[in-house]
Amino acid sequence: MEIISGLTLVSKSNFQLNVINILKHAVRNFGRQEILSRRPDGTLFRYTYRDAYERVQRLANSLHSIGLQTGDRVGVLTWNTHENFEIYFGLPGIGAVMLLLNARLVPSELKYIIKHAEAKFLIVDESLLSIAEKIIPSCKGIKGCIIITERQLSDLTTELHPIYAYEELLYNADPRYNWPHIEENSIYSACYTTGTTGKPKGVYSSHREVYLQALMYAINARFSVNDCIFQIVPMYHVLGWGTPQAAILVGAKLVLPGNYNLNQVPSLIDIMIREKVTIFNGATAFIMPMLEFIQQMDLKPDFSGVQFICGASEPPLELMKRYKELTGAEIIHTYGSTEAMAIVTINQPKPWLENNLTREEKWELKRKQGYVVVGLDVKIVNSEGADLPHDGKSTGEILLRGPWVTNIYYNSSGTEDLFTEDGYWKSGDIGCLDSEGYLKITDRLKDIIKSGGEWISSIDLENAISSLSTVLEAAVVGIPHPKWQERPIALVVPRNNLVKKKHILEHLITKFAKWQLPDEILFVTEIPKTSVGKIDKKNIREAYKSVYTDNYSNK
Repeated sequence: MEIISGLTLVSKSNFQLNVINILKHAVRNFGRQEILSRRPDGTLFRYTYRDAYERVQRLANSLHSIGLQTGDRVGVLTWNTHENFEIYFGLPGIGAVMLLLNARLVPSELKYIIKHAEAKFLIVDESLLSIAEKIIPSCKGIKGCIIITERQLSDLTTELHPIYAYEELLYNADPRYNWPHIEENSIYSACYTTGTTGKPKGVYSSHREVYLQALMYAINARFSVNDCIFQIVPMYHVLGWGTPQAAILVGAKLVLPGNYNLNQVPSLIDIMIREKVTIFNGATAFIMPMLEFIQQMDLKPDFSGVQFICGASEPPLELMKRYKELTGAEIIHTYGSTEAMAIVTINQPKPWLENNLTREEKWELKRKQGYVVVGLDVKIVNSEGADLPHDGKSTGEILLRGPWVTNIYYNSSGTEDLFTEDGYWKSGDIGCLDSEGYLKITDRLKDIIKSGGEWISSIDLENAISSLSTVLEAAVVGIPHPKWQERPIALVVPRNNLVKKKHILEHLITKFAKWQLPDEILFVTEIPKTSVGKIDKKNIREAYKSVYTDNYSNK
């Protein structure tokens, strides 16, 4: 990408875009705003931006006291808590790098990430000590572990050494810290891809990138000081989509759920009602069981005006309609990736479309992933790399570039071909753009099904099956076939015993050609998911890879 210089003036200002300044300015303007954190017993810890900032300064001083230096990588293995919020600012604020560790990865992957990133310290929640004990002994670069616990260190049983108690460090530290002016291209955080293709790859984001992404997200998601934002997306997953930074940038109230699972849906809904949540962010895999619980409630919650910002996978149209019908909530679909810092598109309405589309046309528009946010360049290209028109029909690979899109994987030779010479990252997603700038994902390059030389969209089949009221969830993958190269197979989680294979096929034939229909539909109790809530198609393909070849050979 050629860069030219226009008229320039010598300026005395070299003010850097540091993320710590977002918090400093938020405290100045919105110091009395609340942050809530759900404790393990379900009660809520409350404090203000101003309270949090004092603890962030104590954290910065305490990190220096144990020998942490500028540029050191520090693994963070914890949940969506107020301590993690403090780490988000105090750790990078001193010039160190926050290495986000997915607590749901297997120990071998965590071990690889810690070694690859050359982490020097680990901050770990007490509930995750057993995981840390499996990985740290073989990570010789680790100099110490900070444990988030309310207990005394003497009451903990662990072989990790040396160890420090998070609260004790903060208690003994100075409550004031003189923040350095960090060069804005210094690394703020490191997130690793989940390794669905080979080893996890490191995406390192600078202060400048995180700062700009927070501005973009706050504007496009329409956050304001009047909002109460529920941070359901794990904070270890692409900086929680950048929501903590974007929330405090506008002075919004922030609610952190701590460690949660699907069994705690009732208590999370109760928090939403009591705290008057206006924005909720989460994966489709979590929003679906929430709806199942809501449908059983005698008195449905009133979420009128609440935005459910939904990502990871496309929410079925029936899911969006049911939420609107039962609660008044609006599902706002977004699309992103670790490489593009989570938010690439957002499906917000436009007034000229709202006023001119029919009700059904509006629902069809909501099936799209949304318009590409300002700041990012996007191209749809064919297999030869040629640009395709934005006509809503021409599908190809999605290429992205912009101020917060990575252009390199950290210390990962052999990945250079995932980027173009003019700075675009090859997403591996297949989709099309319409004339209004709305993006529709039709599949992943690795997931699209090629049968007899023709392409079949696994996503379209999944959404069509999931639209049936008798179906809870569906996954479709292509598996080897001796005659047609690949054929689709569908896994279906039924909502009740009324659903039959023939009913699904009768429904699909109204939307697809006969040759596009799955040859097999298998009813299962659960669909495999990745650690970030996406359908694990790699796992499914491996588990069912011989279904058609075995059947063919037995004929």
